[in-house]
Amino acid sequence: MRVNWNDLQNTFEFVSLGQPGEHEAVLCRESGQLLWHSELVDDLDEWPDDADDEEKYVSIPHRKELDLGKQLVLDFVEESLPDDFEDVRRMFKHKGAYGRFKDLLQQRNALDRWYAFETKATEKALREWCDVNDVVIDDGATSGT
Repeated sequence: MRVNWNDLQNTFEFVSLGQPGEHEAVLCRESGQLLWHSELVDDLDEWPDDADDEEKYVSIPHRKELDLGKQLVLDFVEESLPDDFEDVRRMFKHKGAYGRFKDLLQQRNALDRWYAFETKATEKALREWCDVNDVVIDDGATSGT
């Protein structure tokens, strides 16, 4: 099945808003249509009763399902800010860690590097997810990784 890369990225970002399960999306294996559903918003798309049928639909993952949360932060810090690694690791044992992490990035003038690292890792993980799920990316590919 084929999917437009930009549409897939937008859908992935939608699913990744908030906590896993708050927003869902599926890709119809037959039509290639992306359908969105949210527990918080009405009237997004007509949500199929059989959306959990893996033969008909592929569930779009949340960023946490692709290890794009805490581990990604730690990978970045280990590579780019190794002197701050232990502090950041401790940060992520408490609520509000991501905000404190961003404050640290601003102090270290590393916010742009973080966003570039995060974008590259997200694209790579999403493309790998496509490969595993037999999803063919249609036009709009940004880096061809």
